[in-house]
Formats: sequence, C-alpha cells, structure tokens
Amino acid sequence: MFFSAVAAPVKGRVLIVEDEAAIREMLGYALIKEGFQVEEAGDVEQARPLIARQKPDLILMDWMLPGISGMDYARRMRNDPQTRDIPVIMLTARSDEADKVRALDTGADDYITKPFSTRELLARVRALLRRAASGPTDAVVTFAGLKLNTETFRVTADHNPVDVSPTEFRLLHFFITHPERVYSRAQLLDQVWGQNVYVEERTVDVHIRRLRKTLEPFGYDRLIQTVRSVGYRFSAM
Repeated sequence: MFFSAVAAPVKGRVLIVEDEAAIREMLGYALIKEGFQVEEAGDVEQARPLIARQKPDLILMDWMLPGISGMDYARRMRNDPQTRDIPVIMLTARSDEADKVRALDTGADDYITKPFSTRELLARVRALLRRAASGPTDAVVTFAGLKLNTETFRVTADHNPVDVSPTEFRLLHFFITHPERVYSRAQLLDQVWGQNVYVEERTVDVHIRRLRKTLEPFGYDRLIQTVRSVGYRFSAM
C-alpha cells in the first residue's frame, strides 16, 4: 500500500516493513502527518520490489517477519551494494541488551523497542535522516593506507575495497579526521550520531567492534585503540 502527504512538503520516503496491519497503519499515519511519503509491506517479499523500484530514504523494519526475518534481511541489505547505504531502524519487542546488540551487529542503524511512542519514533527517524544527509564535507581523506571518498562512500585499505555500513563510514571518517585524541563514548555519540539522539552509549561499543572486525583482514583494526575507563583513540602509534 502507498501513502503520501498532501498538505506538507515531503521530507523523505519511508518504507514500513511490518506484518501487523494495525502497527503499519499507526506508523503510516504518524509519518504522513509529519510530512513523509510512506510505503508499506507486510514482509520482505513485498518489500523487495518496492525497494528495487525506488530506494527509500529510510526503512522501518520489524525484527520478527514471516518468511525472511527483519534481522536476516538487514544483514543481506548490508552485503548488497544497491541497498547497503539505506538507513534501517529495527522495530523489536525484545528489550534485552543482547538482542539490541544483535540488531546493531546485523546492520541496523538504530532500534526501537515495542511498545514505543510515536514521538520517540519520529525523533529517531528525523535524527537518522539528518545523519544520512549531512555526510562528511571533505571529498577524500586518507590515513596510514586507509582512503575514504565521501562522494562515492567508498573505503579502501591499501587499494583493497572495504565494505562498511553508513554509520561505520561516519565513525571511521571522524576518527581519520580527528586522530590521536581520546574521545569518550558520549563525545562520539554527539559527533557521529548527533546531539539529542535517542541512542545508548553501548551503541558506540557495538559499532567500534563491527568496524574493527571489518578492518581486521587488512591489519587496520589496531588503529582503533581502547583507552580504559575513558573511551577510544585513533592512532597509528
């Protein structure tokens, strides 16, 4: 099904992938009222052609979908060059920290636990779209064999392509452009995720771990150094 806002200027296209019709309707109404254009799908099979036809600016995806789960599809999206840059917010009834970490580990950019308020959801949507739209300004940055191109969002390590998620790209760009200094988790949240964003400090650790794992085959995971009881430093020393 397709929804569109009429009175307000369109702020972006959001795809809702949720098997419960009542939740889709509630989310669609809130997003339309906020000025977004909305499409909906009940499962991954319905979502795929919508994404292929026109990439959404953001996807709200339920964790437990019939057939292919939201978790599995988020992982597949991150491995596909056509979809890996689409921001994803995972909707989940699971509230354990381990489950939240799993959601981020699979490639979700954010998560929200059911039941949730529409105000919180809209705040997360706006924050994630701002982060996606406000990418780094320098076209190309390099550090010790790593190269980031902010126009193509490509990363190479010693000329070898490196696949990173949008959040990992922003985190790596911040580290490369701010080497040697130690940053706390709260400071990294403000600088990479943005101020006044509903994200726990634990999220930083999850993305640091993912970024290290991505860089490990090239030997650059060592550049991200943990400073005990303080935070993280990016250094070649």
